[in-house]
Amino acid sequence: MIYRLEKKFGKYAIPNLMRYITAMYIIGWVISLVSPGFYTEWLMLDIDKVLKGQVWRFFTFLIQPVEASTGSPFDIVFMLISLYLYYFIGTMLERLWGSFRFNLFYFSGILFNILAVVIIYVGCLLYYGSGYSYGISLDYINLSMFLAFAVEFGEISLLLFFILPIKVKYIGIIYAAITVIQIAELLLSGSVIGVYMAVAFAVAMLNFIIFFINSRTYRKPIMRMNLKQRFAYAAAVKKGEKEAQVVSTGQSGKTVITRHRCVVCGRTELDDPELEFRFCSKCEGNYEYCMDHLYTHVHVVREAKDVKDEEKQ
Repeated sequence: MIYRLEKKFGKYAIPNLMRYITAMYIIGWVISLVSPGFYTEWLMLDIDKVLKGQVWRFFTFLIQPVEASTGSPFDIVFMLISLYLYYFIGTMLERLWGSFRFNLFYFSGILFNILAVVIIYVGCLLYYGSGYSYGISLDYINLSMFLAFAVEFGEISLLLFFILPIKVKYIGIIYAAITVIQIAELLLSGSVIGVYMAVAFAVAMLNFIIFFINSRTYRKPIMRMNLKQRFAYAAAVKKGEKEAQVVSTGQSGKTVITRHRCVVCGRTELDDPELEFRFCSKCEGNYEYCMDHLYTHVHVVREAKDVKDEEKQ
């Protein structure tokens, strides 16, 4: 489904999206310093005021700064580090997925955040007789993006507190666990804010859940496959390589060496000029896939024994 959408609407994708997102964060930070109440009064997503005609709030709520700041040196340094981290995460995801897929992931996260605010407002309206606009922040958008990064680049290590190296996948687990624990504590205490947070969290995470289920980007490495699956996958790869090594141009019988070929299905750029090919960053070796198999193939991980044999040779 995502591939079909990309083929039809990919030309409308915004390249380097995180540059613009980071710029909006900086604008929001400056506004919070100059006029702390301006964002809440005029820019925050408030359904009551949207119904009164202030529809720009559907867009302007995005310029909220990453963290509230008093302008102290510590807050400035913390904000700059946060901005760099999210810029790095978004840029890495865009390089891996391509501009369209990253655009789709981020903008769907925005839509689900808006949906969460609407659901809370309507729920309060039905239960209490008056609506309540829960001031949802960008935390859940950033959380979903960080979790996506943790899934795709889980083996990368970051320096926790600039001292302790820890893999991103563990940071993602801790980040999500802390959020869930905070919500659970509020729910157990009977706080209505806990209900709002639970709804907001559940809805806002839908982009992460739907995106990874649909695109199937995360697969078990070949080392964890059973013997039958290993043979089947190896046969598919070998067949694709054999069929793609030499491509016949038709009745002329002339052969052409192609620049791109999918190691699974064997298709090349001669089969479809619009077909895109990309290398997989998770496969050990130069394995190129078409877009139909980039997110559905099983990652190639060489056995330690094979690596030692190559080193001896």
